[in-house]
Amino acid sequence: MTCLHIDQGIQYMRIILNNWDENIETEKDEISVSDLLKIRNFSYKMIVVRVNNVLIKKDDYLTKTIKDGDNVQVIHLMTGG
Repeated sequence: MTCLHIDQGIQYMRIILNNWDENIETEKDEISVSDLLKIRNFSYKMIVVRVNNVLIKKDDYLTKTIKDGDNVQVIHLMTGG
């Protein structure tokens, strides 16, 4: 079972997000990639997500989970001309 952290009555998990230590407020032991994108307001259409160096397919964002201690990379792809 994952250990959630509590600080001043707020329960959260600690992850590394884009090379920064982040506290994600949640009462769950794990959250989906989709949940994280909503929580952190990643709303770009072209995003690449890796969890613990594993590329996550967009079709799996609702089912792939993130747990305390995970290393997550969210990369916004840009196009131009």
